[in-house]
Amino acid sequence: MSYRLYIPGPLTVSESIIKAMGKPMIGHRSKDFVALYEDMQPRLQKMFYTTDPVYLSTSSAWGVMEGALRNVCKKGVLNCMNGAFSDKWNDVAKRCGKYAEALQFDWGKPVDPVAVRKALATGKFDCITFIHSETSTGTLSNIAEIMAVIREFPDVISIADSVSSFSTLPIKKDELGIDILLTGSQKALALPPGLAIFSVSERARTRAKELSDRGYYFDLIEFHDNHTKGMTPSTPCISLFYGLQQRLVEVEAEGLENRYERHRRLNEMVRNWGLAKGFNLLPSPEFATRGLNCFKNDRNADLERLLKTLKSRHKLVIDGGYGKLKGKTFRISNMGDETDATISTLIAALDDSFAEQGI
Repeated sequence: MSYRLYIPGPLTVSESIIKAMGKPMIGHRSKDFVALYEDMQPRLQKMFYTTDPVYLSTSSAWGVMEGALRNVCKKGVLNCMNGAFSDKWNDVAKRCGKYAEALQFDWGKPVDPVAVRKALATGKFDCITFIHSETSTGTLSNIAEIMAVIREFPDVISIADSVSSFSTLPIKKDELGIDILLTGSQKALALPPGLAIFSVSERARTRAKELSDRGYYFDLIEFHDNHTKGMTPSTPCISLFYGLQQRLVEVEAEGLENRYERHRRLNEMVRNWGLAKGFNLLPSPEFATRGLNCFKNDRNADLERLLKTLKSRHKLVIDGGYGKLKGKTFRISNMGDETDATISTLIAALDDSFAEQGI
């Protein structure tokens, strides 16, 4: 039984992507692979708004998130935390043996640039992590204001997670001065999980050369040396590369500005529906992300019952809250290949499923 996924990832994968991923296998050190890799590079750079290389890793985004710390943290890392995934970064940093401090904000609140400046001014940190769009709470921090502060500290390398914001709105890496900008395949790109995509500045690579314990699999220098040959350090999942190539062709055909506008419009459709139903967003509207809506369960709906009804009657799935917010919030994605028609169908199914609870 197949279900249409409106969870915040993975998402339903289109037939065009599935077909592309079924192409015959090639060797990862072959000329065919180099052609595949190099064909994607300018398209990826355009989406990252960068002249820096864009690397591809067969891993979840977490692999690169951990690897980035191993590559650039010498003195200490400041972890900006405002949700389940950004909070986890602090634990990961400590498990890597790094000196790490938490800059904690309430779940549903954005990262405060003023607090970032105060923490970095202590001089204890040479890198910083933050999540642009905290998927667990649907909260979008102001990346321009955060990066304006970070640029005041030339020795601090920035690591930014854009997993649930990438391609829903522009993130201009070079203009913002982001050193490591990373995303994953399974959210707005609507590919299967298992591919991390990230762009790295020369500044970050220079820092990496100073560390001897950066490992191998996520070594930025290995990535760059292989990148110059149109290859990856280790054997990649070539099927996912084919899927990414197809997605990039489709993004190019749609146009980036049209893609951003589509995500904004569909996000607003879902948001307006929720507000009309009496469900408020967890974050303040001005800090709500574009790829999903995280609603507070203001009307004490039986979310477990709702999810079962949606799945059995309408063959679709939403999320009933993540971590400590389970049952207290519900999240609905509008990322990927969704259209006005599919979101309208989703809203009708939500109305029908809530109606049996008198909502």
